[in-house]
Amino acid sequence: MLKEERLTHILTTIKKKGKVNLESLSSALNVSEDTVRRDIESLHSNGLLLKVRGGAISLSKNPLSFQERAHFLSEEKNIVGLKAQRLIKDGQTIFMDGGSTVCAVASHLPANASFRLVTNNMALVPIISKFKHIELILLGGIYDRETAVNVGGQTCAEAAKYIADLYLMGTCALQPNFGISAVFQADGEVKQTMLKNAVKTYALGNHTNLNATEYFKVCTLKEISGLITNLPTNDPQLDDFRNLGVPLI
Repeated sequence: MLKEERLTHILTTIKKKGKVNLESLSSALNVSEDTVRRDIESLHSNGLLLKVRGGAISLSKNPLSFQERAHFLSEEKNIVGLKAQRLIKDGQTIFMDGGSTVCAVASHLPANASFRLVTNNMALVPIISKFKHIELILLGGIYDRETAVNVGGQTCAEAAKYIADLYLMGTCALQPNFGISAVFQADGEVKQTMLKNAVKTYALGNHTNLNATEYFKVCTLKEISGLITNLPTNDPQLDDFRNLGVPLI
């Protein structure tokens, strides 16, 4: 299929449904998700749609709404959230940063969960406030409406005051050679600070984040303790990561 035909299909689907995701477009167009991602980037650059994690939404929707992004691949994020539960123990100090997958982890916590949570993710506040035994420490900084997190020098300085037993890192791009990368530098710098001050770090990602890169490098895969995805650990899509020795959950 010609590029012009693919772009027309994407715009037509956006007009009908209000949103699209990489996986369904890849299947419908019979091309790789990387090709679809580049097509979406082209349309986004020309102001014809709004690129979000895992796909795109119509211009009629709010591009700065965290809630819009949370609807994408919600089932996959819930799987990641459930898998992450095995790592969380009572009495721990835990870092969680931004992203709707991180919110899925919090949503699946047991009612009697008891630990200290240090986060810059403002979207976690209404979720965690329901848990009586979780101590919530919010990091200050500049609020980014697009990602619903606080970022900046203040955020990093405050995060550096803590030592976490566990860091659950939200991600948008993981690639075997280039590691974990971020869309926004300020977000990536907070991730680097939390990584440096955590005993163990597990990256969270769904299949659409795999073999993708963004411009700001956060870390290599050798620097994390493991990778949690929505896929079975024997899925061929994880072979490149498995061959690097990255523990998979």
